Amino acid sequence: MSRSTFWIAFGLGAAIGGTVALLYAPQSGVTTRRRLKRSIEDIGDNLQDAGDYLKEQADKLSKEAQRLINTSKEQLGNAVDTASGYMKAANKAAGKLV
Repeated sequence: MSRSTFWIAFGLGAAIGGTVALLYAPQSGVTTRRRLKRSIEDIGDNLQDAGDYLKEQADKLSKEAQRLINTSKEQLGNAVDTASGYMKAANKAAGKLV
């Protein structure tokens, strides 16, 4: 099946399905439109809440990552200082031997 045939069949199926759904709907068109509008508003609210939650989580992760970076920098600095101390002691000891 070619792409254009698929999309034509898909469009016809969607149109026929929508028509049948409206004809057999248990309530009037006004009520259906109100419910659809409320559902769309609810979806918008839910998406807004989800976006806010994701932003909040991203902020928390960013702060935690920054904290871990700072801790790692401190630990690396301490390790370099310790290694530097050992190197100085080793140089002194080598200087005494020579």
